[in-house]
Amino acid sequence: MRAVDSSESLSQRERAMLDFERQWWTQSSNKAERIRQEFEVPPVRYFQQLNALIERPDALAYDPVTVRRLLRRRGDEA
Repeated sequence: MRAVDSSESLSQRERAMLDFERQWWTQSSNKAERIRQEFEVPPVRYFQQLNALIERPDALAYDPVTVRRLLRRRGDEA
């Protein structure tokens, strides 16, 4: 029997958001514009969703480095 990876409970979009946060700075385009293009939401809505996402243990399991960095930037600790 295979152990269930807690990151499997993340949706494809949620994984994409964490992946985006891990690597957006490597692109030359504006972050807000990339958010609009890739996620089809205004940046304010994206950041609301991201802030809720980084509170979840499954997000931490999926990408601990990125989630901890985002929590530190927000002023929280993982």
